[in-house]
Amino acid sequence: MSPTPSRTRRIAAPLTAGLLAAGALSLPAQQAHAAGSVVRVTGSQGNWQLTVDGSPYQVKGLTWGPAVADAGRYMPDVRSMGVNTVRTWGTDASSKALFDSAAANGIKVVAGFWLQPGGGPGSGGCVNYLTDTAYKNQMLDEFPKWVQEYKDHPGVLMWNVGNESVLGLQNCYSGDELERQRNAYTTFVNDITRKIHGIDPNHPVTSTDAWVGAWPYYKRNAPDLDLYAVNAYNAVCDIKSAWEQGGYTKPYIVTESGPPGEWEVPDDANGVPQEPTDQAKAAGYTRAWGCVTGHRGVALGATMFHYGTEYDFGGIWFNLLPAGQKRLSYYAVKRAYGADTSRDNTPPVVSALSVEGDAGKVQAGRDLTLAVGASDPDGDAISYEVLDNSMYVDRSGQLTPRPHTDLGGGRLRVTAPDRPGVWKIYVKATDGRGNVGVETRSIRVVPPVVDGTNLALNKPATASSYQTGGGDCPCTAAGAVDGKNDTRWASDWSDPQWLRVDLGTRSTFRHVQLVWETSYAKAYTIQTSDDGQSWRTVREVTDGNGGVDDFDVQGTGRYVRVNGTARGTGWGYSLYEFGVYN
Repeated sequence: MSPTPSRTRRIAAPLTAGLLAAGALSLPAQQAHAAGSVVRVTGSQGNWQLTVDGSPYQVKGLTWGPAVADAGRYMPDVRSMGVNTVRTWGTDASSKALFDSAAANGIKVVAGFWLQPGGGPGSGGCVNYLTDTAYKNQMLDEFPKWVQEYKDHPGVLMWNVGNESVLGLQNCYSGDELERQRNAYTTFVNDITRKIHGIDPNHPVTSTDAWVGAWPYYKRNAPDLDLYAVNAYNAVCDIKSAWEQGGYTKPYIVTESGPPGEWEVPDDANGVPQEPTDQAKAAGYTRAWGCVTGHRGVALGATMFHYGTEYDFGGIWFNLLPAGQKRLSYYAVKRAYGADTSRDNTPPVVSALSVEGDAGKVQAGRDLTLAVGASDPDGDAISYEVLDNSMYVDRSGQLTPRPHTDLGGGRLRVTAPDRPGVWKIYVKATDGRGNVGVETRSIRVVPPVVDGTNLALNKPATASSYQTGGGDCPCTAAGAVDGKNDTRWASDWSDPQWLRVDLGTRSTFRHVQLVWETSYAKAYTIQTSDDGQSWRTVREVTDGNGGVDDFDVQGTGRYVRVNGTARGTGWGYSLYEFGVYN
């Protein structure tokens, strides 16, 4: 089985899931004493509904992102959006504060239990569901303790066992063994479901996976589930036909949805996933809810992704309020769930964002101009911030502010990043009233163009050491003078280390360009020699930070070398290119 989305990359790992994968569970200190609700899946084939204490209940939900300690701060806002349900990925001692705050605001919780391997970051590792009885016994003991603890809490709506593990098992197994493991996993989900039912007959049990490719396994191996659950983003509107064609006999809820994810959008001109615009993301939530409600009597609601405040790569892609600022998507969900938005002050709308010049050849460290088109529906003054992200360079999710100059007319000038590779540039438009519009484009950063001839190109090169294997190595000295930014020289992990190039004859040069890999030099000298023995220093650097070092320098000699004296990382020295220009 493979999910309908063509890519299985996941970019947002819930904090709760990561903590649970790390084993951050503790036993409850005391029992909850509040009287819980009786929740039922009622009706018959194709005409089901969820009821709470006998009244119909449609799940109008969001996945929960803030820390449990902040539940009291955010839950009233969640309620104001027309939300009646939040979903978590793990349940432990800390959950009581969340349940308490939810119940106090008339909200219920789809309470999750995390099972390895999960389907995304933070999943924790591989389990053999055929042979690992210790792990299975641990979970069979652990989860029911929390069910016993919270089954009478008014904040509980249902229990949700696992998240995308039918998908995630493909990262652990393949072929026939993958099929055996998926059957064993879903059988184990049924074992847990039966144990939960024995303790708590008043709340349904479901299990979430990515797309409906998991449902045949549940149909075969987990008959005790009360309903199914599915995470589906761009494919959410295909669930209805998949359910009909699969001949299923249980209803479902959608436990994650919204705009298309990184794994299911086309690549842009720079070869990285093309993130939807703010307006398209908002429309994605509206569309998703329309398709959920369009499967009447079968789809019992949704918890869309994501009521989160994280301000990073994944947060900008999915969060309704990154850094606590509300986006168009926030208000789209609020409208979908029937709450009144007529008196809301809403975000700036960024209608255009472009990179002046060639976004595929942005010179490292040079000026970069962005053209932004934005307006505010309420006439509020708009202020701008420019940020960048290196996810496609080094897998970092961090957003880094970049100082900018406002040139007027929506044009913003910044200095481009100084590390080659594909970066994302973000423009954040704020209205001073707690709202934000964010747009992003990719740029491909390349070494600056240097006038003159590269005297070192394809000339004989030697080094004090080089890495003989591992990854893309061997990484000999020749890799730094071949004119290619995807080959490199990499040294041993010690100081000092050097790389030298033989220009063939005594030559005068005026410029040097060093294109560092992640393993850069914090301190180094550029030296020349006529005989390869006696060296003259023509440039000293003591504050290197990697990326591209591009500077004018006057030197003469047959040999030129870069002599590293202090590494910038715990690894060695690594150069993509060492250019010496006349």
